[in-house]
Amino acid sequence: MKTDYAVAGMTCGHCASHVTEEIQTIKGVKSVSVDWESGRMVIESDEKIPFDAVVEAVAEAGDYTVKVVKDGALTGLDPPEDPDS
Repeated sequence: MKTDYAVAGMTCGHCASHVTEEIQTIKGVKSVSVDWESGRMVIESDEKIPFDAVVEAVAEAGDYTVKVVKDGALTGLDPPEDPDS
């Protein structure tokens, strides 16, 4: 399962590295790709990763905000009811 996110506030590759490191600590994450220039993050997992865990990890990495991207549109800061539907 892949889930797309938008991460705001990253200004360099080090920012992306910090976000990547924190996301990788979440149980169930198989891989993560973070691009600071586009602000895009893609998490691959076997099961649904709780949005709260993603928000917490991104906040731990720095002063960044995260939103779920569904069908190319931001869903907002609140966790979606079911981002897979």
